[in-house]
Amino acid sequence: MKVIDAIAEILKREGVEYLSCYPTSPLIDAAAAIGIRPIVCRQERVGVHIADGYSRTTNGRRIGVFAMQYGPGEENAFPGVATAYSDSVPMLLLPMAHRLERGKLPPYFSALRSYTSVTKWVERIDLAEKVPEAMRRAFSLVRMGCPGPVMVEIPYDLAAEEMGQLDYQPVKVTCAAGNPRDIAEAARALIEARCPIIHAGQGVLYAEAWDELLELAELLQVPVMTTLAGKSAFPEDHYLSLGTGYMITTRPAQHFMSKADVVFGIGCSFSRHHLASMKIPPGKVIIHATNDDKDINKTYTASYPIVGDAKLVLRQFIEAVKDILGSKKRPDRGEVAEEIKKVKEEWMREWMPKLTSDEVPINPYRVIWDLINTVDPRQAIVTHDSGSPRDQIVPFYQAVVPRSYMGWGKSHALGSGLGLIIGAKLAQPDKIAINLMGDAAFGMTGLDFETAVRNKIPIITIVLNNYSMAIEIPHMPVSHDLYRARDIGGNYADMGKAMGGYAERIESPTEISSAIKRAIKVTKEEERPALLEFITSEEISFLKM
Repeated sequence: MKVIDAIAEILKREGVEYLSCYPTSPLIDAAAAIGIRPIVCRQERVGVHIADGYSRTTNGRRIGVFAMQYGPGEENAFPGVATAYSDSVPMLLLPMAHRLERGKLPPYFSALRSYTSVTKWVERIDLAEKVPEAMRRAFSLVRMGCPGPVMVEIPYDLAAEEMGQLDYQPVKVTCAAGNPRDIAEAARALIEARCPIIHAGQGVLYAEAWDELLELAELLQVPVMTTLAGKSAFPEDHYLSLGTGYMITTRPAQHFMSKADVVFGIGCSFSRHHLASMKIPPGKVIIHATNDDKDINKTYTASYPIVGDAKLVLRQFIEAVKDILGSKKRPDRGEVAEEIKKVKEEWMREWMPKLTSDEVPINPYRVIWDLINTVDPRQAIVTHDSGSPRDQIVPFYQAVVPRSYMGWGKSHALGSGLGLIIGAKLAQPDKIAINLMGDAAFGMTGLDFETAVRNKIPIITIVLNNYSMAIEIPHMPVSHDLYRARDIGGNYADMGKAMGGYAERIESPTEISSAIKRAIKVTKEEERPALLEFITSEEISFLKM
């Protein structure tokens, strides 16, 4: 058995179904020969995003894998890997490497030298007999602990070497609960709090702990907000939901964070990044439960630090609360739901003129509002792109079931959403898969719409085309003016048709909902990707912290 065939067989044994890839890599043929479907993209960054979206949507139960050639292939993949690393996404990267005698010498590109800062682990296989050991390490690191991308570099000449019989067993996954003493102390602080709030991150999603989160919130009548990456971990139509809080936030999340005395962070890093999470005002008592000890006390002082898996920790909290209370009365927080409802209604009244606007060019908030009222969120997976699409949809779109929305953005290269939604559709083929992107983002990765067409992956791409980088108006007026092209701008719907997809260009707000319905019908009946180009205004109003 050749080394490359052994690696393909290990992928098969570990349950890998798809190999996102860009030629040339001998792993593509080796994987295809044993039933792993290659998804060949048009550029490496998008290929990484496809694997990324697949892993996110499966909660890391099934791993996204990306393979690429040495040299330029490894280099072009870097921004996609950086995005996955910043968002702690479990995925496996398998680049080819220069031949053994050259790979360690400059100026030849080396993953070992270059990817250390944006991967959980990176290594090069130097001996054929070390293949099972290296791959076992890789899958163990991908599947356990704090999630993140792992890379194994395969020298081109080593790939063709013969090796002995393959001895490999799929890795067994384990996780840890929190210290019972720490749990009891933190649970008491949560019970005794005057106005607590739960700050839930994507660790809840990866641990599949949404039922436990809901149970604890209802047990104590504590309101819940999610991080951007954790959006959908708590049903946003629930009476205790505050929505998502980050740089752009909902009014309820903003309101309750400001008045909270205790903040219980579960499955989150509390990273201070302008796109990562809402800033916590000083003077709060913080309970921080995470599976990564490096996040504890990283940004905020944790009064009650807990290291453990979100599902196990939340179950411990539920039992601890019941033990402490016994037959005692639950904390009286009966006005919480009414207060959430009141704040939300006031906030929505302020924004309804934009959400229901009849202006032409179309206000992008109207596109989002009609999308919300046309698509059943229980049957869909939605994601955004960077900039305006993210900031406009996240506060208003209600994710009501787990993994029905992909929020992302700590390292936010324009165009990431297209690959993410392709991967999500592969993972959940029965769901309506929709990504929103601006014209600038389409300029970065839009040609990979053809990847969806060629591979028959029926996604819906919504392009909000305002012919300008409108979000940059307050910051860089000169570059904005240089980019503006309303009189001579391109027609992205025509590009979608030219690439073999279904496409429409919509200029009237009265046509938004019907166009979305037609796109859904095409993707279901013809299994063909659809591109909807909405001609929009330069809307730059956002609800910021």
